[in-house]
Amino acid sequence: MLYFFGRAVSQFGTWMQRTAVVWVVYSMTHSALLLGITIFAEQFPSFVFSIPGGVAADRYNRYTLIKITQAISMAQAVLLAVLVITGHTTVWAILLLSVLLGIINAFDIPARQALINDVVASPDDLPNALSLSTATASLAQLLGPALSGIVLSVFGAGICFLLNAASFGAVIVSLLLMKLPAYEPKRTGKKIAADFGEGFAYIKNNRDIGLMVVMLAAVSLLVLPYNTVIPVFAKVVFKGDASTFGYINSFIGIGAVAGTIFLASRKPGVHLKRILFISTLLMGIGLICFSQVKSFPLAMLFAAIAGYGSIAQFTISNIMVQSDAAPHMRGRTMGILLMAIFGMMPLGSVLTGAVSEHIGAPATVAAQGVIAVVVALLFVKFLTRRSAKLTLKTEGVSVNN
Repeated sequence: MLYFFGRAVSQFGTWMQRTAVVWVVYSMTHSALLLGITIFAEQFPSFVFSIPGGVAADRYNRYTLIKITQAISMAQAVLLAVLVITGHTTVWAILLLSVLLGIINAFDIPARQALINDVVASPDDLPNALSLSTATASLAQLLGPALSGIVLSVFGAGICFLLNAASFGAVIVSLLLMKLPAYEPKRTGKKIAADFGEGFAYIKNNRDIGLMVVMLAAVSLLVLPYNTVIPVFAKVVFKGDASTFGYINSFIGIGAVAGTIFLASRKPGVHLKRILFISTLLMGIGLICFSQVKSFPLAMLFAAIAGYGSIAQFTISNIMVQSDAAPHMRGRTMGILLMAIFGMMPLGSVLTGAVSEHIGAPATVAAQGVIAVVVALLFVKFLTRRSAKLTLKTEGVSVNN
């Protein structure tokens, strides 16, 4: 419980900082394109360094690795706070620090997910532990932005960054209090490139997993980066402030939490691909309606629907890949699935920001909603065909930091 408590506190801080960073950039520049570039700067390094990050998690002491990444993350948050509080904030400095955080996450996320296996005493408890990890991530996505919006309005972005820095301390303290088995160095003569090439060949020959990765990559590139222009909706469309921005993100989080609870409550053997088909349609419809309505309360309803559909993209794809993949290929297939997310979403953020600069945020999000519906229809045959091997397993990893 020490580990999960520390991670929960840290995830709240992470979402507070993410919300504050994009708000600061938009307040300084009023540029949707720079919003996309800011998100790209944090996420794309996680894709670039995902392979060495995964290898490090397998070959080195994860306990030590996480302590190092948390300490560097704390320093990054403190630097952001100092820049803002002293009035020396510049876009290039924020982008540089975002790149640093992305590199840190490339090593932190694989080690953090893999450490769950080490901290859980019984293998029978592992599915519940992984479900708890996903649930805390969704809850942080719900409450973190709302709290950030309040702190931004009352105290400013600098305090948000300091609170995030303090949250990393919770992880470090929890790690120091934990007792883990003695670390045994792993020796391997395998080449990284050969192992990863075998993983791509496996996915190419496994139709269900291959189609799932392609679908998630398409949605991650063209639809899910809709959150890039949420600050534009808060400030321009709904004439609000930082609190408005926090509320929108929180309602998206409400939908995500509802989706997580719904999926966790499903019985084994449920037709997950059909749920993914319906969820993708709901996400598209929610985005279309959110982009066009002028009533803020009604828009929040559609934001929650979009969030509900969004969480299914990650959760169900993760469950399906872990369920269908052979045990000896599971790690590599999951790595490739995460590469599809971390590679496509930052590119999609830049694309979303650039398109929004020309046609406006409402039209951009509406187009993303239409694309979601089209993707669901293009994959309808695959998504409505039951897989004999697939069962609803709760084991998985969360892509939310």
